Amino acid sequence: MADSAIEPSSDLTDRTKYDALMEVVRNRLTTRAFDSTYVMPKAHYEMILEAARHAPSGANAQPWHFIAVTDQELKNKITEYFREEQVMRAKLKMKFPTPDYRGLASAPGFIVVASDFRWVKAFPVLAAATMSAHLAAAALGYNVWWVTAIGQEKAQQAMKPLLGIPAELSVLDIMCFGPPAKPPYKRWKKSLAEISNWNRFDASHFMTEAQIDEWVTTTRHKVMYRDAQNVD
Repeated sequence: MADSAIEPSSDLTDRTKYDALMEVVRNRLTTRAFDSTYVMPKAHYEMILEAARHAPSGANAQPWHFIAVTDQELKNKITEYFREEQVMRAKLKMKFPTPDYRGLASAPGFIVVASDFRWVKAFPVLAAATMSAHLAAAALGYNVWWVTAIGQEKAQQAMKPLLGIPAELSVLDIMCFGPPAKPPYKRWKKSLAEISNWNRFDASHFMTEAQIDEWVTTTRHKVMYRDAQNVD
């Protein structure tokens, strides 16, 4: 006897929840300067971390740790490291456009994301948890900043002692959030057609190494920081 089909628990033609989600997704905007006079409620930290807690991970290992930084002196010290990194990149004349890290200290909400890579056997995944936290912050009406330039050993040595993070763990990201110091803007995104493939990879989407190099040289600096309406 064939098993009967399971009835869906909700109306699959109802777009209400999807539309509400997409409103949050489209309006998750990055800012790198915050209203430093705003005091972040502890409840909002907890709501954001609650969203992160429900994210999927490989083997359900959940190998993440979130350090909510509310001490302004700690924020200033972390900012100082990134400012030194910014100055060093300028002296080396690195071509990668470096953001102004002074905005880190102005963030009312500040969460450091760490993981224990000894869980690698469980195939840990952390990006989903961080993205869930970003969407929760956006749903609360905040702008965000996903800081990822933390892979260098120097960055680990600078931040782990400040936050009491064990040597076995690694700092992966910093999430800043709060009201912006000035109106944010929507940055350029590829169209749906440019990222979609059906059944087989669309060969027209492939870029040669030369084309990628050209994009880095002529376009990257535009799409990183310009309003979507002002990308040539």
